[in-house]
Amino acid sequence: PHRGFLTMEFPFDINSLFPERISVLDHHLQPGRRTHTSKATLENQLATVLDKMGEASAKAQQLSAPITNTLRMQTNQHRLYLLKDGHANHGKGVTIGFLKVGHKKLFVLDGRGAHIEMEPLCVLDFYVHVSLQRHGYGKELFDYMIQYESVKPDHLAIDRPSSKFLCFLRKHYGLASTIP
Repeated sequence: PHRGFLTMEFPFDINSLFPERISVLDHHLQPGRRTHTSKATLENQLATVLDKMGEASAKAQQLSAPITNTLRMQTNQHRLYLLKDGHANHGKGVTIGFLKVGHKKLFVLDGRGAHIEMEPLCVLDFYVHVSLQRHGYGKELFDYMIQYESVKPDHLAIDRPSSKFLCFLRKHYGLASTIP
C-alpha cells in the first residue's frame, strides 16, 4: 500500500491547505492561504486528503464504502474539522484526524415510546489515525468542535455509534445512556 495512506503523510504541503492546527471546512471546500500553487492544484490536493482520510475512516470502522469524501462534502451542509501536525513530514505537515458534523433528520423514541422527528446536530464521522489514537487528539478535535458549534456533548446525536466512540464519550464526557 501507498505509505501516505498508512501514515496520513502526503507528497505535498499540508500547511498550505490547512493553515491552522484545526481547520474547519464546509461545502465550499476552500483551501487555505494562497501560495505559488495554483487554485486547481490546491483543490486537487484537498480532494486527495479528504478522500484518503475518508477511506481510512471507513476501513477503521469496517464500512463497505467511505461516508466522508470530497463529493459528499460538496453536496451536503456538513462541517469537517481537520487536525494536523504542521511540523511533521519535514515541515510539510501530516493529517492526524477529522470530525464531521451536520444536521440530520432522525426519529427518536420519547419516554412513552412514541416516535418524534428531530433534526439535531449529528456526529457523522470521526477518525483519528490508528497509530495516533490514545494521545488526546480525538478529545482535542471534539472539544474544538463543541466550542465552535456552541453545543453541549449531550445535545449531539450520533447515528449508530461504534463501541469505540461510545467508550470515548463515556470516558471524556460522562455520556453513557443512549436514546434509541
